[in-house]
Amino acid sequence: MKEHLTTLDEHLDQRYGKIGTAERANFEIKAKAFAIGEIIRDARKEADLTQEQLAERTGTKKSFISRIENGHSDIQLSTLYKLLEIGLGKRVNLTIG
Repeated sequence: MKEHLTTLDEHLDQRYGKIGTAERANFEIKAKAFAIGEIIRDARKEADLTQEQLAERTGTKKSFISRIENGHSDIQLSTLYKLLEIGLGKRVNLTIG
C-alpha cells in the first residue's frame, strides 16, 4: 500500500483549518508565541543569565519569564523590546511582510 505524502501546508490545513479560519489563526498565534519564547531563551542562555537574573534586570518576575519562554503567555511588543534590548542587550528589528 502506497502512503500519500502531504506538504506542510496541506497538513496544517487538515489539522488546524484553512488560512483565515479562527482555528488556524489560533494555531498561528500559539506557534509564534512558542518561537518568541525560544528566541528569548536562547538569547538569555547566550548571555549566561538565569530566568531570575533576567527578571531582575527587566522588573518582571521569574515566573513571567518562564511562561514566555515556554510559549504560555502572550507578550506585548513593549515587553519584548524590554526583555531583549534592556535585559539582554540585543537589538530588535520588526519586519511586517
